[in-house]
Amino acid sequence: MSSTANDAQARQERFEHGMEVLERVDGEVGRRVVESLGDVSPELGHQIVAWGFGEIYSRPQLAPRDRQLVTLGMLTALGGCEPQLEVHVNAALNVGLTPEQIVEALLHASGYCGFPRALNATFVAKKVFAERGLLPVTPD
Repeated sequence: MSSTANDAQARQERFEHGMEVLERVDGEVGRRVVESLGDVSPELGHQIVAWGFGEIYSRPQLAPRDRQLVTLGMLTALGGCEPQLEVHVNAALNVGLTPEQIVEALLHASGYCGFPRALNATFVAKKVFAERGLLPVTPD
């Protein structure tokens, strides 16, 4: 097999591995995000899957729930990432975080990111919880 064919095969294998990880974490929502890039930037979709999930997310040093806590904090801190927060609140629930833990993480972020960003993130979480029939959220 030529070097080009080997490269193409390795690229496809990284993508397939990344899709397996993406589906375990984000389910249908993640796949829809990647598919929505197909007519504008399929390469971005490929990189999100192959690199973001196949290479980074699948590393064993952090459990998926811990990765989602970090991701929720970073997206809250960045601000303006509400569509991505929606995907990752769903993912956080998929990997075992409870609504109460997600709300607590976003409350914790308010001290570091400010109330406006924590509020925006919390309203995204509320939307996801409502869609999944998880309201009202009550502390333990």
